Amino acid sequence: MSDSTYPLGENAAESLRAASGRPFGEISLAAAVSGELTADDLRIDAGTLRRQAEMARQGGYPDLAANLERAAELTAVPNETLLAMYNQLRPHRCSFEELQSLAKTLREEYNAPVNAAFVEEAAVVYRQRGLLKRE
Repeated sequence: MSDSTYPLGENAAESLRAASGRPFGEISLAAAVSGELTADDLRIDAGTLRRQAEMARQGGYPDLAANLERAAELTAVPNETLLAMYNQLRPHRCSFEELQSLAKTLREEYNAPVNAAFVEEAAVVYRQRGLLKRE
């Protein structure tokens, strides 16, 4: 993938799809107003995020690439579950074991190993900084 492909919406729109599978070109204001679109039509596809991550990496932005890769993994997690996980990661909300369990869920139920490793790292840092749930 080259720099000439970026931005994808302008230069590679024919290959883009929403999370629902709907082609990018079918997503429009008119389709939204007419009620043709669903919530999944407005969600980004994991493949698109991975393509953007690769472009960021090639462009010399490894941190942005890592963020986009984590985001791609999280597209498999239902929104309600994702919000619950977010709340679990707030300081003093979970024990070390609960955070380890969250990491296991990410790895095993959602095939999100990069995010699982991120949560495991957070659990260690929370323990070091006294940010775990007080029992």
